[in-house]
Amino acid sequence: LLLLLLLLLLLLLLLFFSELSFTVEPKDVAVSHGERVILDCQARGESPIGVRWRKNGVQLHESGRSRVLSNGSLCISSSEQSDEGFYQCLAHNRYGAVLSQKSRLTVSKVLLFITHPVPAEVTLGSVARFSCAVSGSAVISWELNQRSLPLDSDRITVLPNGVLQIHDVTMRDAGKYRCLATNMASRVRSQEAELTIIPALGPRPLMKPHIIAGPQNISAGLRQSVVLECLAEGNPRPLVSWSRADSKPIDVSGARVLGNGNLIISAVKAHHSGTYLCRATTPGTRNYSIAPGNLTVLVPPTLVEKPESQTRPRAGTARFGCQAEGTPVPRITWFKNGQVIHSNGRTKMYNNKLVITQIIPEDDAFYQCQAENSQGSVVSTSRLIVVLSEDRPSAPRNIHAETISSSAILLAWERPQYNAYKVIAYSIHYMKSEGLNNEEYQAVIGNDTTNHIVDDLEPARNYTFYIVAYMPMGASRMSEQVTQHTLEDVPLRTPELSLTSRSPTDILVSWQPLPPKLSRGRVSAYRLSYRTATDEQVISVELPVPSENCTQYLLQGLQPDTIYLIRMSVSTRVGWSQPSAWNSHRTPKTSMPPAPNLELEPLNCTSVTVRWHPAPSDAVLQGYKLSFHPDGQSEHSVLQLSPHDHQHSITGLNPRVKYHVKLLAFSANGDGYQAHQTVNTPGCPSAPHRRLAALPSPDHIHATADSSSEVSLSWGRPAFSSGKPVSYSVRYGPLSPSDATAMRYVQTSEQTVTVKGLRPNTRYEFAVRLHMDQMSSPWSASVYHRTLLEAPSSPPRSVRVSLIEEDTALVSWKQPDQPDLSVTHYTVLYASQSSWLAGEWQVLQREGTNTMALLEKLESGNVYLVKISASNQAGDGPFSSTVELRRSDTRSRADRLNEVTGLSHMDEKSMSGIIAGVCIALSCIILCIFILLSKSTTHRKSASSKMIGQVRNDVMRSGASSANQQQAENAEVLLPMMRTHFIDAKVRVCLLLYYSAMCNEMTCKD
Repeated sequence: LLLLLLLLLLLLLLLFFSELSFTVEPKDVAVSHGERVILDCQARGESPIGVRWRKNGVQLHESGRSRVLSNGSLCISSSEQSDEGFYQCLAHNRYGAVLSQKSRLTVSKVLLFITHPVPAEVTLGSVARFSCAVSGSAVISWELNQRSLPLDSDRITVLPNGVLQIHDVTMRDAGKYRCLATNMASRVRSQEAELTIIPALGPRPLMKPHIIAGPQNISAGLRQSVVLECLAEGNPRPLVSWSRADSKPIDVSGARVLGNGNLIISAVKAHHSGTYLCRATTPGTRNYSIAPGNLTVLVPPTLVEKPESQTRPRAGTARFGCQAEGTPVPRITWFKNGQVIHSNGRTKMYNNKLVITQIIPEDDAFYQCQAENSQGSVVSTSRLIVVLSEDRPSAPRNIHAETISSSAILLAWERPQYNAYKVIAYSIHYMKSEGLNNEEYQAVIGNDTTNHIVDDLEPARNYTFYIVAYMPMGASRMSEQVTQHTLEDVPLRTPELSLTSRSPTDILVSWQPLPPKLSRGRVSAYRLSYRTATDEQVISVELPVPSENCTQYLLQGLQPDTIYLIRMSVSTRVGWSQPSAWNSHRTPKTSMPPAPNLELEPLNCTSVTVRWHPAPSDAVLQGYKLSFHPDGQSEHSVLQLSPHDHQHSITGLNPRVKYHVKLLAFSANGDGYQAHQTVNTPGCPSAPHRRLAALPSPDHIHATADSSSEVSLSWGRPAFSSGKPVSYSVRYGPLSPSDATAMRYVQTSEQTVTVKGLRPNTRYEFAVRLHMDQMSSPWSASVYHRTLLEAPSSPPRSVRVSLIEEDTALVSWKQPDQPDLSVTHYTVLYASQSSWLAGEWQVLQREGTNTMALLEKLESGNVYLVKISASNQAGDGPFSSTVELRRSDTRSRADRLNEVTGLSHMDEKSMSGIIAGVCIALSCIILCIFILLSKSTTHRKSASSKMIGQVRNDVMRSGASSANQQQAENAEVLLPMMRTHFIDAKVRVCLLLYYSAMCNEMTCKD
């Protein structure tokens, strides 16, 4: 026992010292063209550690612009468009290699217009709309007749997505409109579009509400802002309201209405996904119009099951699980020491799991699971340590398999020929013989028997078996493989039926073939039974199955406008299944839209894709009506779709539930005939199959956030009869793609613990396991909890102000350098120098996802001061250092040229005055010099020199003191000195010396 404990301790030490992980990983970066980029990467583990970089999966070689720093980070001295892509760093030491998460580098491009505004003609008093779109992120504004469009009226609304809406148009609104898009790389203008106002010939007639521009189907990333437009007109003006098609309330905490009915959702989250309905209603009436729009929130991957490090003997089996969530569904990729793993004879991947059988020493490595979708990627790392041992048992012999039933096979074998006394257990491995990447199952039994019944098999299937003998620290080679076939059985259930009519006298019955798990053998025949709802006589039709493509049958010679009941039975060679429940369908009358051909496909455990094709008909379709509800419940609200739609996704469903989906087409004559199908949502990914027996896991785990950096955990001790002392391990880590491998552990003997040192506003995963007598339980089910929000503690970074027009400046900034900070809005304060002295600031607020703003209507010749702060629900952060914008310093070259050339246009009186003044000044200077030269003496020269030196020193000390005081105030204040002159320590020092009626201006030093 002591030797075994020492060996286990050695393995733990080996695992600890061979650990290789990242302390800092690269993050997504967006830069301007020519800006320097540093992608951070720092690894820890046993030295020496080498770091290499990959771009888009290919090794990156150093060049003149890009090099790897001594700490492993990648530096690109001057970014170019060709540098855009996905970057990963690869850290390696003698134990293996691991890949970091992916980092996306984006280089700002010159903006290009994708959509230009188009000319429009509207009637006086109605509604006008213009739109534009650009190729990148930008601040959108509008001009009328090449001047900034004033937004001081409630009639005019500019949406963040570039849409301009004008209500109750007047003749003054006529003109040429164009769109301005601005970012740090460029400022571009769209083509002009003219708005023509048609005078009204009389009072506006009453008009039902009409939605001119309704919400579009939008896909938006997590925490982005979304605009759901709803522009309606009518007389009187309609009222606009919003609701969800699934009747869930709209989350008002992050939603607001802009203008006359546009819905803005700031920082969208996953629960915002759904279909939104814009409803325009005439006040005081029941006249309304509805327009739907689907919002899909794209969520980056998160790992709900991560691979765990393992120690396995040679010839053993290792299983790594990995399950991810996200929208779109993440794609799982496995890596071994940084290289992509492909299935081979011993290594297989199925259902996102990695299984390595008959382990050899070369399998000792780092294994990583990477989940990736369009919104990002996340990586989790585990380690496999292979234990080598001598004197292993030989393989079990003479394997024999015998079929018992449709779900059970008896296995028998003989003990190993050599070292059989060392065997402590047998491991039975089995999988389906047909197909690729089939999941391998395992059953472990004691060494006191040489036979076992495997009883959880599918009927009519071939299975392959092999057996491995285990000793305390090793395993035998695998036995020879045997294959055996289970018996057929009666089908477990019948297919789901789809009923449609192509004419008033027929019903097309269609279905999908049963999966092997439900058919339990080869289907030999179908039996269709049908009758009218008022007649008890049942007619049956038996359909032999010549091939698996027999999936529909047309019932003909039926009565129009009659309800028929239809059901089905299925048989194998063993016998018939129980008949299905009756399905009802009414045959059409005449001239009504027939039922569409409906197809249902489960997308995942909570979503179903609905596809349909319109049946041939002479009716002019106006749209479709879609409804769904769980089996046994009433119908939900009906969703109205466009006649051009032929697909729709139903989301927010429950796993493992049978749903009824109904679809019909409607025309001017009314609703057509309904297609009705049912679909079963699959189960969500669960824990790995067949875990070995162990101590029970702790239960009733509860997490409470105490602060922005602490979470308290409590749990219950599982019920088992033992008075021995127990201890617990707590595993925790952030659930963010950038920190998927940063798991930490806490040991305790209590049933409560406070986890400290966490990051604010971060969702963490917690799990607990129990230890007793050198045994450990599996990890408990994970619980998730978010730390409390923390107010910004630092100001926005890289605040820049640039003059882009005569009276307009663009201010830009970056998010405060604070990890996991959530910013709801930014506050921009700006003021001219005179307004600042009076304490009057102008205030702008921008959403947390916007890092640019336009300062308009700036006055010429003023110095403007700008500072910015970030805020969230927890409070306001500090303001940035004040940045100044000098209108005189930022004049264009053309302006300065105009000033110079303007001298030639002075009138003669002004020029004469200037010449006279210059002559008088020169005469005074010459006279003063003559007097000083004639009356000076050596004594007076000395006294005069001392006086001048003293005065000069006093002035210099005064200037230095003022400059130091200016730096201490961090350039936030400009001190007025000597009328219109200012000391600015960040720009230059200018001192004017007034003495003896002479002004000698000292040199300005940068």
